[in-house]
Amino acid sequence: MTHPPEAKADGQEWPELRLKPREDRRLAAGHLWIFSNEVDTARTPLTAFEKGAICRVVGDRDRFLGFAYVNPHALICARILGRDGRFPPGRSLIVHRLQVALALRERLYPAPFYRLVYGESDGLPGLVLDRYGDVAVGQAGTAGMEAMKDAVVEAVRKVIDPRAFVWKNDSGARELEGLPSYVETALGDPVDHAWVEENGVRFKVPLGGGQKTGWFYDQASNRRTLLKYVAGRRVLDVFSYLGAWGLSAARAGASDVLCVDSSAPALELLAESAAENGLPVRTMRDDAFDALAALREAGEKFDVVIVDPPAFIKRRRDIPKGQAAYRKLNQLAMQLLPRDGILVSCSCSHHLAQDELIGAIQQSARHLNRFAQVVEVGGHGPDHPIHPAIPETRYLKAIFCRVVQE
Repeated sequence: MTHPPEAKADGQEWPELRLKPREDRRLAAGHLWIFSNEVDTARTPLTAFEKGAICRVVGDRDRFLGFAYVNPHALICARILGRDGRFPPGRSLIVHRLQVALALRERLYPAPFYRLVYGESDGLPGLVLDRYGDVAVGQAGTAGMEAMKDAVVEAVRKVIDPRAFVWKNDSGARELEGLPSYVETALGDPVDHAWVEENGVRFKVPLGGGQKTGWFYDQASNRRTLLKYVAGRRVLDVFSYLGAWGLSAARAGASDVLCVDSSAPALELLAESAAENGLPVRTMRDDAFDALAALREAGEKFDVVIVDPPAFIKRRRDIPKGQAAYRKLNQLAMQLLPRDGILVSCSCSHHLAQDELIGAIQQSARHLNRFAQVVEVGGHGPDHPIHPAIPETRYLKAIFCRVVQE
């Protein structure tokens, strides 16, 4: 077996990963990813690296570019963790990154309900950490971060000292890294549920079987934006999951709220949260497209309709089919609005640009001889900061439209 050359840093020897000529420009501009076709495999064969190993990344002219972790079997074969040769990755570096991330969140949020670490944007590629009061939930999406799990747990304990810390490592992205799917408690006693406080509502959040880490903090800013549109109005929350949009609307004075989702467990938790907060909301278990069609056939009308679907476009090849799905969804939603109503149309598909979502809304409106005015545009909140060099860190779109009859 061929072994990569070693280089010393901080008294320890680290293997080197060398890049081909002129393949360092994107990294120099701030990007953190290294693709397998950028590596000089003649000098540093990827097969010589263990999955998750830490290495020194070096340009073709021997310039040190940073420390990274490696997955020789993935298209993104390495991700930069730090660019200072004096501080190789480890517990101390993770503690520092967490402290920097925490400083931003504590400046912006009065209570510990937010995304504490947003992967590359917080200098910890492949790691997501969410806070639910005194409970933390983490996701390691890459082999390198999986290999650093113990150091992450130690750093979390030192920086925020939660009552419990749960690894929810069951995302589909782990399959691309050749990683198993599991959920485990890393600190404290096992916790099945946590509570989130948002917009004056307490929500019960599943930590084991729920979606993502259990809650979608990325939409929090947009849910606050919604509140000024709902007082005294009938509201329809489609793809409601735990009712984050719908229960917030009910608390803000909506006259009637209907939440639609295909998951019975999600709707059961939604009903528990509604009872906990004394909020009268109705639920409907059905496929979103079928539910919208059925409500139209029944002659229902809602003053405000929110459609917040899962990503219809996960890969570039899904774009045509996904665009058609967004057009159909928005058209069905608009058919439930009165002559003057509000549509909140969302997309978490990175491969669907904001202008393309607005285009889908426009096409849907014209098909129905309606006029859609875009009144507000939202994205993910400041606990999901955008990395300027990595467009993939910006994915969420929320388009607030006034839809009127021409």
